Amino acid sequence: MDEITLITKLQKALKERYQATGESMLAGTIDNMEKYKYILGQAHAYQYISQEISNLLNNKEQKDEQERNVIDLNKRDPKA
Repeated sequence: MDEITLITKLQKALKERYQATGESMLAGTIDNMEKYKYILGQAHAYQYISQEISNLLNNKEQKDEQERNVIDLNKRDPKA
């Protein structure tokens, strides 16, 4: 399995868990404040991890673009 497939599957799993957490909160299955805080913490963790993955992917894409667009002006023509 290549890296992109792995990351895509991880992001999908995080999104599904986040949605399931929200649905359980809306459905009223939480019967005390301790459970509510625990599930809210899980939701924050899923969002945080997902955002960090996105940030890392964006940084990699920007770095790849910069590397392709760099022109080394200090290189001299070996024929000269």
